[in-house]
Amino acid sequence: MTLALRIFLFATLLFVATAPIFAQGTAADYQRMQQLGRMTSGKVFRDDVTPNWLTGGDQFWYRVRTGQGQHEFVFVDATKGLREPAFDHGKLAQQLGELLKKEIQPARLPFERIQFSEDFNRIIFEVAGDTFQVDRSDQSLARLDQPTESLLSSMPAFQRPYPSTDKGGEITLKIVNETADTVKLFWIDRDGRPVFYNDVAAKKDYERRTFVGHVWLVLNPRGQALAVFEAADPVSVLKVDGKNVRELPRRRRRGDRGPRPSRTSPDDQWTASIEDHNLVIRQKNSGEPIRLTTDGKADKYLNDRFYWSPDSKRLIVMEVTPGQGREVTFVESSPEDQLQPKVHKFSYDKPGDKIRQQWPRLFDLETKEEIALDRSLFENPYAISEESWQADSSEFRFLYNQRGHQALRVLAIERSGTVRTIVEETSNTFIDYTNKVYYNPEPEENELVWMSERSGWNHLYMIDAAKGEVRNAITEGEWVVREIERVDRDKQQIWFTAGGIVPGQDPYYLHHCRVNFDGSGLTILTEGDGSHQINYSPDGRYVIDQYSRVDLPPVHALRRVEDGSLVCELERADASQLLETGWQMTERFTAKGRDGKTDIYGVIYFPTNYDPAEKYPVIEYIYAGPHSAFVPKRFSMHSGRRELAELGFIVVQIDGMGTNHRGKAFHDVCWKNLSDSGFPDRIAWMKAAAEKFPSMDIERVGIYGGSAGGQSALAALLWHGDFYDAAVADCGCHDNRMDKIWWNEQWMGWPIDESYAQNSNVTHAHKLQGDLFLIVGEMDTNVDPASTMQVVNALVKADKDFDLLVVPGGGHGIGSGRYGMRRTRDFFVRKLYGVEPRR
Repeated sequence: MTLALRIFLFATLLFVATAPIFAQGTAADYQRMQQLGRMTSGKVFRDDVTPNWLTGGDQFWYRVRTGQGQHEFVFVDATKGLREPAFDHGKLAQQLGELLKKEIQPARLPFERIQFSEDFNRIIFEVAGDTFQVDRSDQSLARLDQPTESLLSSMPAFQRPYPSTDKGGEITLKIVNETADTVKLFWIDRDGRPVFYNDVAAKKDYERRTFVGHVWLVLNPRGQALAVFEAADPVSVLKVDGKNVRELPRRRRRGDRGPRPSRTSPDDQWTASIEDHNLVIRQKNSGEPIRLTTDGKADKYLNDRFYWSPDSKRLIVMEVTPGQGREVTFVESSPEDQLQPKVHKFSYDKPGDKIRQQWPRLFDLETKEEIALDRSLFENPYAISEESWQADSSEFRFLYNQRGHQALRVLAIERSGTVRTIVEETSNTFIDYTNKVYYNPEPEENELVWMSERSGWNHLYMIDAAKGEVRNAITEGEWVVREIERVDRDKQQIWFTAGGIVPGQDPYYLHHCRVNFDGSGLTILTEGDGSHQINYSPDGRYVIDQYSRVDLPPVHALRRVEDGSLVCELERADASQLLETGWQMTERFTAKGRDGKTDIYGVIYFPTNYDPAEKYPVIEYIYAGPHSAFVPKRFSMHSGRRELAELGFIVVQIDGMGTNHRGKAFHDVCWKNLSDSGFPDRIAWMKAAAEKFPSMDIERVGIYGGSAGGQSALAALLWHGDFYDAAVADCGCHDNRMDKIWWNEQWMGWPIDESYAQNSNVTHAHKLQGDLFLIVGEMDTNVDPASTMQVVNALVKADKDFDLLVVPGGGHGIGSGRYGMRRTRDFFVRKLYGVEPRR
């Protein structure tokens, strides 16, 4: 044997001895991952009910998918609790085929819409321009020259916006604006929140990429809903004609100041203006200016929003001191329209900045003098909003949010200038003002509905506005009110969503409820172990209740609004074809958190070729922002986590302490403690999950996330490098002093103290253990890109190895795009399997 041969054999034996017994991330795995969306798309049936309500409001029909390219028409009579095929599909297909002289399959009828006669006994439909009628009593079919009787019109039920889910791959969304107004297009994110994307001009079209299962909302200039649309087809076309205009549940967006009050008094006798920063009024007849203030200047001026009392005898105007006006500057290295780089600037307040503040000032129009106010109850505002006079002109009310978000008050300025508190909320940590505040000014009322966590759980209270005290608790218990949907003053009732209200269910599951103002008559309108969303019939007497879980495809039922009782079950989705592809149902898992008592909820994704006898590295997808909770609760066929799992990983997602929608104590863990990110709970959860699923190899653990998730992903290696081995941090807000003011001061407090530095990834960069991949877009307007670069600077100074991707022209979340995710997947294959991707 030659020396060369001996060396070759020795090297071969050494490779075999040291190679992992089981490794993935192969070319075949990548190919399967890329085909996952196409492989699973459209393989769940009977999963959607879009009702067409008939005149009278007790009957409707819908068309449901029963298979690939197959459908069934269903008729429902709520008065009888009846759900049945709208007609005999087999007989109709046979008769229609004979008339058209071609074969027609019962499940593939060549029409999509039907109309009913007034007695529901006959159905009219059109095929290729011809009109046909089927008699439901004997199923006979006839061709008609024209309908011989009046037909019932169909009333589509209004679909409230609901969270987007990932049901398939990337597709094209086309908006066709047929209205005479510019409309606004919003994406509904996975937490059900609208995210503005684009204006669509009148009579214009707009195209963009989206994903199957993503929900889009179109609003007119008045903020009314014109359409709610879930993308499904390869080219999803939404025509907006403006014919179905609906009001949405009132939820004022951050920064929305409402309509501008008039310059003219209600009695049309006075006009107001701001001249040289001061308030000037003029009487209609004389037009002579009357200057009511003289102290206005550029750094303390009166603004031009005028709040007249209804009797025109008092006027409130806001005094404003401007903020420092911080601007963030970045360089666009590779603009498309020129060779040389561009410099961009945009306004961006950061924690600790001097902010724009305003205070009300009261003027007596009879004496033409200012009435001095005691500002002690509103001396340091972060925001003053919801300003309104009472209808009887007795007082001016407003919502005061104190900077630092530890005090929130509804205040009243009486005609005399006395300032009183109607209701006050205080906290030693924070008040969740972006999610758990409800105050709706009602000028005719002397009571108000108030939302509060004063009991340790988010609940509703009735406030006696005249006395400034709680009249009664409206809801109570160890569960939370999630959102008020509607307040009905006539019936003295409130409609809301709740979490944790059904014992034994996941506390994040949403149920829809109703309660009387006095706290009596609490009714849960939805039933079933899952997270619910509902759609009302046009007259509001019925709801279609849809619920699902990550391991249960959608179930639809018809219920009575009066008491939530079941009329009939409509559909139970069929996922059998999906499961035949090898698709693995998402696993729900619950374990105790850091205290050994509190349940922590999460989900587990397995690859389609999962073998429980093998060992798989574990990757956690993290987003721990305190503003919400993020573990999926509804059924979804496709997501980025599933794609990652296909490469040979078990992927998990967990809501640890510090996230939202549980009790106040659970939420308060985040206070001045964002670097915690719930890691003690997450690690305990994964260790418990690995005991149940030994295929989870928690000796090889990765983590990735973007924005606040990027901050957490890096923190995992800084604080818990003994557990996590590799991290991808995209567009992270790595130092909360560098990020937007409204989000960070809410959780980290004001004024700035040492907790900000203590929670900074920059401060602790020298502690890095494991493999790190940082991603940032150079044009991120959500999180200052310098936040990532300051981490880079600290890592360089600490002589740490890491990978960095800066994407020219990239915005926030660029790491979740195609290139960023390809690099993320490759990174984990290399670091957790020790092999080259696609080998």
